[in-house]
Amino acid sequence: MPSLETEQEHAPAQRRSKITPERAQELYTAVLDMLRESGYESLTMEGVASRSRCGKSTLYRQWGSKPELVVAALHGTRRGTLRTIDTGTLAGDLLEAARAIGEGSGRDTPLMLALSHAALHNQELLCALRESLILPEMAAIDALVRRGVERGEVAADNPATEFVSAQLLGVMRARPMLQGAHADETFLVRFVEGAVLPALGLGAPASGS
Repeated sequence: MPSLETEQEHAPAQRRSKITPERAQELYTAVLDMLRESGYESLTMEGVASRSRCGKSTLYRQWGSKPELVVAALHGTRRGTLRTIDTGTLAGDLLEAARAIGEGSGRDTPLMLALSHAALHNQELLCALRESLILPEMAAIDALVRRGVERGEVAADNPATEFVSAQLLGVMRARPMLQGAHADETFLVRFVEGAVLPALGLGAPASGS
């Protein structure tokens, strides 16, 4: 006969309440907004419940813990906009990627900074951060570069191709610390034109696209 403690341990998963996709997005937005504002350590299930006007017991039944809720919020708000870029040239694609990344830098950079320190001490959070935010963006940029190589725009053995995604995403994370400003669209376009394209042996498109 199972103990009362064992029954309580498994009960949340068995009576997990249904939350509509729209309501889940509201909760995810509240979680990410609070992370940007105050950081991971200050985030609490009670605070999320208050901000989103949701019962704390509902949050625990649905997600179980703060790390699980943050992981769900990261997964549930993935945008994947870089994967849709296709201007016909690698230079055009990278400039479009710079614009897309720069457009969201004011929103994404604070989130990354809020999570980075905590992730170093929490393997589950680190994996979620990489899988939900970092690796998809790197894969999308790498795909743009690979497509440019296949079109013959860049030599396959050009050593710079390996580092394009790290350059674009790295400078976005680093600029707030180095210069006290977000890597916005204007900055990232200049960065691609001045650093990334020359390393690939490319010039900016004459049309500026």
